[in-house]
Amino acid sequence: MNIEMYASWQEMEITITENNITIKSDVLKRDVECTLLMPEDGEMSEPLNLLLLNDGQEAENLLLKETLQNLASNNRIKPVLVVAIHAGDERLLEYGTAGKPDFKKRGIKAGLYTAFIKSELLPAITKLTGIEQFNSTAYAGFSLGGLSALDISWNNPELFDKAGVFSGSFWWRSKDLAKGYTEGDRIMHSIVRNTAAKPNIKIWLQTGTKDETSDRNKNGIIDSIDDTVDLIKELENKGFTRPNDVQYLEMVGGSHNTETWGKAMPKFLIWAFGR
Repeated sequence: MNIEMYASWQEMEITITENNITIKSDVLKRDVECTLLMPEDGEMSEPLNLLLLNDGQEAENLLLKETLQNLASNNRIKPVLVVAIHAGDERLLEYGTAGKPDFKKRGIKAGLYTAFIKSELLPAITKLTGIEQFNSTAYAGFSLGGLSALDISWNNPELFDKAGVFSGSFWWRSKDLAKGYTEGDRIMHSIVRNTAAKPNIKIWLQTGTKDETSDRNKNGIIDSIDDTVDLIKELENKGFTRPNDVQYLEMVGGSHNTETWGKAMPKFLIWAFGR
């Protein structure tokens, strides 16, 4: 897929270098770099899919290009354009849940990050590709970036039909553990519980048995697994079903790192864009 033909439009200040674009964001007041991983021209005989990926600066460590090429060459996935969004210096402020920062005020700019995705990045992708409507549009991320991807997808199902969360930060809470915290203070769980209507999205979740060592409730299960399983329960209470609406991968020995997430990536890509 050749994007050079689109390099001349200037409605938004964008720099294009090889397979990277840099957007001068008015919303975030910073330059946002994105790595573009594009299908080969020979794969473009059918509708194109789109994947936005938080923490896109980790694409190389995830071996994402190699994974996409391998799956495509073996006819395992449909054509997909990946836009890997590099995190900025204020990652802990921009990622999270829009309008609901945690007890340390992390995520206070998550609403602005959502606005950047909707009002600047997606229109830029449309301009770059000339595609108004992708066959499927997914959003994924890792750790806090996974929480961000789910929050944005959950609240914008007209834009995204799938969300992928690798080792999601579902501990994200409104109260300190030492200040009377209860499990009801987990923010994403509360968002799901208090949403009036079930969003029309599908969700893929992954954890590793070595994601962390913390065990708040001393039940012998690490918090990342407990928090993810509890979120699935909230989703089921909202009308989501397994495996049709929600899929969960628990990796024995999996850690909170790009090596584990890279190993899980083929399963996610096949789930999201498989043939």
